[in-house]
Amino acid sequence: MAGERALSSRKDARDAVVAARKAFGGWAGATAYNRGQILYRVAEMLEGRKGQFVHEVADAEGLSKNKAAAVVEAAIDRWVWYAGWTDKIAQVTGGANPVAGPYFNLSTPNRPASSRSWPRRTRPSWAWSR
Repeated sequence: MAGERALSSRKDARDAVVAARKAFGGWAGATAYNRGQILYRVAEMLEGRKGQFVHEVADAEGLSKNKAAAVVEAAIDRWVWYAGWTDKIAQVTGGANPVAGPYFNLSTPNRPASSRSWPRRTRPSWAWSR
């Protein structure tokens, strides 16, 4: 079988899009920490209903109970993994450097070692006394 037809109407699809658009503003405005809390809560809810999801996956995909349990466990682990990254990704990628200058970005690994020290003309006054 190449695919299954969804058991929904155009109105169902339209309502889903309207709900997603309505929720986007709140989600986009939430802090990374708050988003992580929400994703952790989803993982907790999945964990609490694990037996039901194992049964649903086994029936829907024709898997044995053990394989379905492994699929559900992997899904829960994935939710927890993404929840853990929500408030860390900005620090790891270094996307926002609040200081507008390359001399404060000490985490850039692509610069040669000699350029990682303060450039002579941009040193602050306290750095001249070394």
